Order: sequence, then structure tokens, then C-alpha cells
Amino acid sequence: MALMYVGIDEAGYGPMLGPLCVAQSSFVLEDWTPGEKAPDMWAILHQAITDTKRQAKSKIPVADSKQLKLANSSKTQHPLVHLERAVLAFLCVRDGSLPTTDSQLFEVLGANLEDQPWYAGETIELPLGRSHDALMIDASHLRTVMHKNKIELLDVLVRVVDVAEFNTIYHARRSKAAATESGLVHHLSTIKGRTYPGRCTRIICDRQGGRTQYHRMLSQVFEHLETQEESPRASRYIQGDELGIVLTPKADNAYFPVALASMAAKLVRELAMMRFNRYWAMRNPELKPTAGYVQDARRWLAEMQGHITTEERQAMVRHA
Repeated sequence: MALMYVGIDEAGYGPMLGPLCVAQSSFVLEDWTPGEKAPDMWAILHQAITDTKRQAKSKIPVADSKQLKLANSSKTQHPLVHLERAVLAFLCVRDGSLPTTDSQLFEVLGANLEDQPWYAGETIELPLGRSHDALMIDASHLRTVMHKNKIELLDVLVRVVDVAEFNTIYHARRSKAAATESGLVHHLSTIKGRTYPGRCTRIICDRQGGRTQYHRMLSQVFEHLETQEESPRASRYIQGDELGIVLTPKADNAYFPVALASMAAKLVRELAMMRFNRYWAMRNPELKPTAGYVQDARRWLAEMQGHITTEERQAMVRHA
């Protein structure tokens, strides 16, 4: 029986500036027996994929984005080299071509940035850290390995929760986590449209914080869910034999589709912040770029005193 295997993760939950990005990656594996544990796609695709930067010369790294993004001070490689390599290679396997600008990538991923001038301007050319030819070679080898193992990429999608939406959700729900929940529900609705009888679906979501009860939220999308477990270790829900949903901490270290989703979410957010920093540097050339996290965002806002209006500050700062 075929398995639709889905991972969901976010990037940008903690920052004060910039978007929250919630991403999914979904695959179909043709050779899967119902009742088996989640497939180890690192093992299945080991000829093309690695979970460590150490083997990046010969294989494509796929892991938690926090492990693979290089420091912004990196002198030898672009900080996003590993993130874009995996995301672009998988998209090329599916689509047959590579996005050559950030705008094309956003369109393919369904990532809609906020309509603000600091996200506008000239497109950023891709790839940033690897040549086009090298990425095409990566994709060709990956395509061969995926085909041999009867694995198909369905989607890599990124839902952007911009600052305005984030603040609206926070004030309505008094919960920062509700913003992530809105992205999760969006992806679950997309996934539901791809389910059908005769194909099993397994959805793994990275879980933040200490919350363990998700039945009410998941029931917005999937009816007749049965709760199997709600513990600090994992929250598990099923719908018969054909649907299973697991929310668990550090899923991006343990489940391949979650790791790839983590990388896609982080890549979109980082590209958005590149646009953000480019725009404000034109207004204040001495300004040091920011990643948007709270402590550095406060530094950045202090340095921009007198360079931004009250309205601009209100439009760019999250309230939680």
C-alpha cells in the first residue's frame, strides 16, 4: 500500500521582527506495509542524502535547519548553502527545473510575503551558495535514488504568517502559539485534500512547549479522530487505519519530512530577512543587519531611532 508521509515544522516563532513561517513537506512511498513504524528516509535515500554537514561534499544534508544554517559570519560558504541545496534539489526532482530567484522560489512554495516596502525591491538571484550546475547534478542523482526506491515528492509548501496577522491572532487569542496553530491548520487542510481511500497518511508535526492536547484543533480538519496518547513524549491521534497524526518535540531530528519542512521554513524566513535588511540599509547605511530575534531586534530598533516612523515601527514589530 502507498503511504503519504508528511512533516510540518516552523521557523521564526521566537523573533520580534520578520515573519513566522510554517512549512510542510510531503512524500508518497509506494512500498510500505500498514502497521510498520515511520519509514527511515535517511536510510532509504542514503546514497544521496546525509543528516550531517560532515558528508556534505558527497551528499545532500537534510536535518534540523538550526544545525545546517551556517553562521552569518561564515567566510568560506554562504550561510544558507545547505538549506537551499536540499530544498532546491527536491523541487528540481519534482519540477525538472530550479527556481533562479527568491521570487520564483516563493511562488513555487506558496510563500506570500507581507505587502510591505521592506519585502519589495529587486529579486535575489539563486542559488546563493552553490552553482546551478552542481545543483542540477545533485538533483539528477537524487532523482535516480528516489525513483529506485519508489519515492515521490508531492509538495514543499510554506505558509507565511506575517507580522500583521501574527499580532491580530495574538490579540484575539492571547496566545502566541495560536499563530503557529493557524499555519498548522492551513497545512492540514491542504493535506486532507490529498487523502483518499486505499492510501495511508502519516503526519508528523514538531511540537513546541508543554502543550499535549491537540484533539480539538485537529478536529477542525479531520473528523472522528481517536486519541491514542497525550503525554510529554508525544500526542498521537488516528482515524481508522488510514490516518495517523503525531505531534512530538524535536521531530525535526527524528523524521525526515519534518527536517525538510524545517529547512524550507528557515530558508524562506532568511530570504525575507535579507530583503528586510537590504531595504533598511539604504535608509541607514551604517546599520548592522538583524536576524530579528528579541535581543538583537532591540539593538536594531535603537539604532534605527530617527530613521523609521512610528507607523513603520508598529507595522514591523510583533507584540509577543
